[in-house]
Amino acid sequence: MVNRHTALKIRKTHRYLGLFLGIQFLFWTISGLYFSWTNIDEIHGDQFKNLDYQPKAFNSLISPSEMDVPDGIKTIELRDIDNAPYYWINKEQLYNALDGMPKSSITQDEALYIAKNHMKSGLEVESVEQITETGKHHEYREKLLPAYVISYKTDEALKAYVSVSDGKFQTVRHRSWRWFDFLWMTHTMDYEGRDNFNTLVLRAFSLLGLITVLSGFLLWFTSSPSIRKIFKNRKSKV
Repeated sequence: MVNRHTALKIRKTHRYLGLFLGIQFLFWTISGLYFSWTNIDEIHGDQFKNLDYQPKAFNSLISPSEMDVPDGIKTIELRDIDNAPYYWINKEQLYNALDGMPKSSITQDEALYIAKNHMKSGLEVESVEQITETGKHHEYREKLLPAYVISYKTDEALKAYVSVSDGKFQTVRHRSWRWFDFLWMTHTMDYEGRDNFNTLVLRAFSLLGLITVLSGFLLWFTSSPSIRKIFKNRKSKV
């Protein structure tokens, strides 16, 4: 068995590590409970989306080979923008799929049309604004900008995002998602951008957490009357 001085050091180490890591342990526990008790589809906002939406079919489209596209066509997608077909080519430019004319951006009314297709009916629009930049903690971070933000009159502070340059419905954000996002930040400990699961802070706290648990086991081992009795009996037999 370890001597009294060593046992005291283990006890102090365990106590101070527990005090230092306690708040983060609490965050990990709360966020873990929230993640396990929530429906991820609801966090994604599926309850607000028109999941039965099917893209509109168009006829008499111009052949992509007939279009004047600099550097040729590498990728192409078809968009329905206010009942008109558009090609999104090379992930950088919209072209009218009937006459081949380029389109620099979509209008606010066109964004509302796109959002209406992807959102459930009955939602009332409260406001529409355009954003050109976002911070590392913004709910629309790392997605195509500029974008229209369509806010709805709901208790969930519901917002839909449609990118301006390609006319694509990007995502939905609401109060439960924002709570999830905040708790995800505390869980990953990426207080810089929220989405990095390999931060040095997380690695350090995980290692210190392991040491705390191991010191707890060692503390039990060194202070357990049963263990002491076993060692005492062994010494008496020797």
